[in-house]
Amino acid sequence: MAAEGGGKEMNEIKTQFTTREGLYKLLSHSEYSRPNRVPFNSQGSNPVRVSFVNVNDQSGNGDRLCFNVGRELYFYIYKGVRKAADLSKPIDKRIYKGTQPTCHDFNHLTATAESVSLLVGFSAGQVQLIDPIKKETSKLFNEERLIDKSRVTCVKWVPGSESLFLVAHSSGNMYLYNVEHTCGTTAPHYQLLKQGESFAVHTCKSKSTRNPLLKWTVGEGALNEFAFSPDGKFLACVSQDGFLRVFNFDSVELHGTMKSYFGGLLCVCWSPDGKYIVTGGEDDLVTVWSFVDCRVIARGHGHKSWVSVVAFDPYTTSVEESDPMEFSGSDEDFQDLHFGRDRANSTQSRLSKRNSTDSRPVSVTYRFGSVGQDTQLCLWDLTEDILFPHQPLSRARTHTNVMNATSPPAGSGGTNPGSNGNSITTPGNSVPPPLPRSNSLPHSAVSNAGSKSSVMDGAIASGVSKFATLSLHDRKERHHEKDHKRNHSMGHISSKSSDKLNLVTKTKTDPAKTLGTPLCPRMEDVPLLEPLICKKIAHERLTVLIFLEDCIVTACQEGFICTWARPGKVGLLSSQNQANSPSGTVV
Repeated sequence: MAAEGGGKEMNEIKTQFTTREGLYKLLSHSEYSRPNRVPFNSQGSNPVRVSFVNVNDQSGNGDRLCFNVGRELYFYIYKGVRKAADLSKPIDKRIYKGTQPTCHDFNHLTATAESVSLLVGFSAGQVQLIDPIKKETSKLFNEERLIDKSRVTCVKWVPGSESLFLVAHSSGNMYLYNVEHTCGTTAPHYQLLKQGESFAVHTCKSKSTRNPLLKWTVGEGALNEFAFSPDGKFLACVSQDGFLRVFNFDSVELHGTMKSYFGGLLCVCWSPDGKYIVTGGEDDLVTVWSFVDCRVIARGHGHKSWVSVVAFDPYTTSVEESDPMEFSGSDEDFQDLHFGRDRANSTQSRLSKRNSTDSRPVSVTYRFGSVGQDTQLCLWDLTEDILFPHQPLSRARTHTNVMNATSPPAGSGGTNPGSNGNSITTPGNSVPPPLPRSNSLPHSAVSNAGSKSSVMDGAIASGVSKFATLSLHDRKERHHEKDHKRNHSMGHISSKSSDKLNLVTKTKTDPAKTLGTPLCPRMEDVPLLEPLICKKIAHERLTVLIFLEDCIVTACQEGFICTWARPGKVGLLSSQNQANSPSGTVV
């Protein structure tokens, strides 16, 4: 990295940065690490991870922090932006022999000031359940490694459950456990429960109930991370084979898939409302995927190396903080609205309240961030022109400049002309482009300038009406029970392009065949986001990004966990620094 960019300026580590909201500042007194503060020699060790839990104690300082560094695991009171970190007094510290902790997760449902349930996954495949407050180790799962011998890549409690948890391994398998059950003394025997495109789910065959309750085999290669949707009903998995796969967790149905531009996908997260999924991986890109539409709607390019973590910022995502819509009486209606003109207009009015001091037009909808092996933090805004490209087009005739940026060429899905009942419309997208932008687009499609605009108008009209009906249909649909929602989702996929699911099996060994399909659009076929900020903030690769209410938490492989105060959250400290540096510049 040192050679890149040429000058010292490029390689300087930033301690603050400015966005639309104001100045974010690194709090050096709130840095957490091993008590000796010595940088950890990270060669060959597992990524540093951080988990938070709030134990709701009476003192008002209920945040607790767990992180792993090499063979060690630490548990501290997290004082955030309020007070300096006291590293001399970890609540609990553990050093492991023969295996290293790789990931961990607190049960937020059961956490109290006297007791917390922390799951820890290990490089040799075991999972430990510990209580760092009581300093107890209550259980060890997969102790004899009879269930899986490979590294644990991700462990999470099932949302809303006090006893169920899910564990992913680098073998490509996931297992559902219950803390109340034993793992048995022999290797489990499995019975097929459900099989689908590139996945299979087995139940454990035994006389008495034992762990694992379920075994999921997903894709090819390591299963790198999974994330539950905010409502807990869906599960997004990313694998080394480059696929995002989204499942209905209870019914074990495949909802949709997406393929990376190239290489494995390493990380995944959901938007706070569950409408979008963002992934990052070995193609150095962040990819935004619509859960409702089952298609890629944008990619972001800012990192110079693999993207290791993606996360939405629910506190800056305006949808979360806004008033209900003018026409909708219930919060549920607001949460589940996807498209339609009202959405764009009301977002405009809602946001103008919050950002009236801004000089530029307000159109921000979602904020997310990413960190990578290039030691950079990127922040991204997912705005209305990306999320709802059809609305302005129906009113204004600025086809060329707007649509070049927002819509894919007709060549991207031209193999399936009749999928929407409109021969021009491409599967997964409603608007063909005005001009050829790459070799993949057939020139004949736009060579006739005279007929072009009428073709365009027809396609735009059909696109807008299609999405308008989709929004109403979908909103109605979501008021019903889970089964209805599932059937609607599955129907949505198959009607959109029936061969989409088959593509996974046919082409999983040949990435070239997925490029240019809805699974993996070409770069020029989807909007390319640029980061709001892209700052080098560490010496070693970054492995953690967590958005809290008053700060952002990052961590690097050297074992330093950093706290970045949000604008206005540091009191005097922030105002002094703002007085010293001109606004909008980063020192």
